[in-house]
Amino acid sequence: MKNTTVKKGVLVVALVAFGAMGLKAQPPKGEQRKRPTLEEIFKQMDANEDGKLTKEEVKGPLKKDFKKIDANEDGFLTKEEIEKMPKPEKKEKPSK
Repeated sequence: MKNTTVKKGVLVVALVAFGAMGLKAQPPKGEQRKRPTLEEIFKQMDANEDGKLTKEEVKGPLKKDFKKIDANEDGFLTKEEIEKMPKPEKKEKPSK
């Protein structure tokens, strides 16, 4: 009876550990994460589904550079403004 309980405990710990690893899966070293499409961005962030993003709805680089991207300064980001936004500069790896 005690042996069965130990096996179940080990199984639960293993499942939790593997599940946690899957949640934080990173792309293999040297590969970049795929950028989300414009449609994916709006699907994830446009909470009120009005086709525009407010500063409160956005996160990450869009939030950081909101004023730069909001070309007409109306307080909203449209798909057109995001398409025309400047591309992020690539970081150069320091030479060893």
